[in-house]
Amino acid sequence: MAYVLINTKPGAEEKVYSDLASMANVSEIYTLFGEYDIIVKVDAKDYPVLESFIVSKIRNISGIVDTKTLMVIKL
Repeated sequence: MAYVLINTKPGAEEKVYSDLASMANVSEIYTLFGEYDIIVKVDAKDYPVLESFIVSKIRNISGIVDTKTLMVIKL
């Protein structure tokens, strides 16, 4: 599991939110006020699937300017 912090182009928040909502690995999405515009919780069966999903799907959404991925570990 990972949380992805997303910055969008001004005015692109709703389109990016909508595109993310249609993706199977996205389990939660929230819009934010502050340094980032959107936070997304992404679930995947393993790290390679998670990495591929973030790099090839999320980062290719039109309107996304920057992302920061926070990987979750279980202690």
